[in-house]
Formats: sequence, structure tokens, C-alpha cells
Amino acid sequence: MSAQIVDPFYAISISGLAQRLKVEGRSVIHMEFGQPSTGAPAAAIARAHEVLDAEAMGYWSSDPLKARICRHYAESYGVTIDPIQITLTCGASPALVLALSATFKPGDVIAMARPGYVAYRNNVKALHMVPLEIACGPETRYQLTAATLAALDPAPAGVILASPANPTGTIIPADELRAIAQVCRERGIRIISDEIYHGLSYAEPTRSMLEFEPGAIVVNSFSKYFSMAGWRLGWLISPRDEASRAVAYMGALFLTAPSLAQHAALVAMDCRDELEGHVGTYRRNRELLLEALPALGLEKIAPPDGAFYIYADVGRLTDDSLAFCKQLLSDTGVATAPGIDFDPVDGRRYIRMSFAVSTPEIEEAIRRLVPWFEAAWSKAA
Repeated sequence: MSAQIVDPFYAISISGLAQRLKVEGRSVIHMEFGQPSTGAPAAAIARAHEVLDAEAMGYWSSDPLKARICRHYAESYGVTIDPIQITLTCGASPALVLALSATFKPGDVIAMARPGYVAYRNNVKALHMVPLEIACGPETRYQLTAATLAALDPAPAGVILASPANPTGTIIPADELRAIAQVCRERGIRIISDEIYHGLSYAEPTRSMLEFEPGAIVVNSFSKYFSMAGWRLGWLISPRDEASRAVAYMGALFLTAPSLAQHAALVAMDCRDELEGHVGTYRRNRELLLEALPALGLEKIAPPDGAFYIYADVGRLTDDSLAFCKQLLSDTGVATAPGIDFDPVDGRRYIRMSFAVSTPEIEEAIRRLVPWFEAAWSKAA
């Protein structure tokens, strides 16, 4: 079996260009990556300092943190899970690797929405499985539906869902999640639910797939809502009878999650006031961008119900989103992500902007983008 070729993450090349511009003395606003510009909660950082001064640390998986995550699911979703179902991981990315490798076999077909996060298809391909990317447009709010999954022939072995989604920010309503769970039970389709953006919603609340399908596999992380991207800590929730396999894969592939991050994360889970303040900033940033979009001429966007992204159609200006983002960055200092990262077919017509930066940065980005897009539309006329 030959090695699989995975697609590059083109936003990394945009970020590299942004870094070079900063070295040259240019002012750059980083809206290309989906990471909070804020740091971990203050109390979590203080706890990390305490641990650094007092402990040598080592390979470790925190039972108190697992118990606290279980409490979170009971309080937030009314779902009862056992600590043995939780595998602490080095972020959501390894959690996805564990979910796929411990559940499926080479050759299995895994369905996913297109557009979707680049790591979904890349991980599936790297593990010698087959990604089935299903085009999802505004008529389904860029999400897979129960009807879509029911119509697939043959049924795939698994499906990856994301709500809120990257790059669109769309949320799957509770009734649709329930219907998807029913179809998947009837057809024997295993569900991986990526819930990394839970806690970041601006319309309806986020619902866990575990509320509708107890056998679902859930991926989550401290990177987004908890503002701890650089701490590299996430978790995987597996069905009780499959959890030991996930733990075995974790130990073989990654040993354990970072010890220091686990100490800090336990404290971060009780820093809700500070964390909700971050969500308030994202909400304001979202409002500012939505108000500015008409002036930018960007009328076709995915509904940003959650997460912190605007996914916008720029097809009347370009059919090469990577070149478009590079030119935009060079001219304005505003870094954005090309749609081809999320959709290798139609993404050449889209860009993604992250609003997980400070509000002054959003205001400055708008000041720079308005005249640039005015000039672009004039040239395209």
C-alpha cells in the first residue's frame, strides 16, 4: 500500500507571507487562522506557574480533568458520560486521528460536507480510507442533512459532522441532528461529531450529538472557546465498549497529552466569566463585519451562526482564491484564508475571514478592506 498524498494547508503559506511582511515592518492583521487572539484564562496561567515551580511533571492523564469534563456534559447537555469514555489528547487533531483509526479500517468510506475543514479529508486519506466529500450549498446551509445521508448508495462506513462548522460557522438545528442520528442508526453509519467550536454561538445554542446518539464519537478541544490553542489539549469521547481501544491508540501514537496543559485546563473550565467575555468580543466583531459586508460587495456568505468565521463568495472577482488572498494581503496587510483549503472544487471562488482577533483589529481591517474592494469591483466592472 503506497503512501497517500494529502493536500497542503494553503493558509499556512498565507501566514508565511504575513510573517515576512511583518519582518519588513508592515502592519499585518491575522485573520487567516482560526485561533483566538486572547490567551488562556488568567487563573489557568497562574495555576500553570504554580505547577512549574512545584512539579517535575511527566506522562500523565488527569482523572480530575476527565471528571470535570463529564460534569460539563451533564450540565451543558444533560448527557451522562463516564470518565473511562474520555481520552485526553494533544489537541483535537490527534483526537480525530484516534477516532478514525480506532473505529474504521483502510478502504472504509467516510462522508463529510464540502466545504469542510481540510484535516477531515486529509486524515481520512492519510489513514488509507476514502473521503466522500458531498457538495453542500446555501440550500442546506452548507451542512449535511439526514436526507442527504439517507440517499447515499451504498451507505458510507462513517460520517464526520461539525456544528458549528469550519469554515462556514453554520449550526445544525436540533431537529436535524436528531434526524441524522436516526438515519445513521438505521443504515449503520458511525458518527464522528467535531464539537470544537461549542460555546461559540450567536443564535441558537449548540447541541451535542450525544444528546441524540449515545454511540457517537465526539471530538473536542480547549483551543477555541477556552482560548488555549497553543497548549495543545483536547479530548475524545468514545462509546464505553470502545474506549479502551482509543486509549491504546493514544498511548501507542502520542503517549499522553501535555501535563502542564491538563493542570491549567482544569482551572480554565471554571473561568466562565472571562471566557464569556471573549465570546462577547467575537459577537461584536461579527456584527461589525456583517455591517461592513455590503460596502465590501460581499453579499453571498454562509450564515455565521457560531465559531468565528465569515465564508464569503468572491467568485465575481476571482477564480483563484489563493492568488486573491495573497494579493489582498500584499496590498492591505489583512491576511485571510483561501477557500481551496476547505473546498478543493468550488473553494477557488471563496475566502474565509476569522474574526477571533481584537475589535480594534477588526475595525482597522474594515478600514483597509473597503477601499481595496471598491477598487477591485471597479476593475471587474
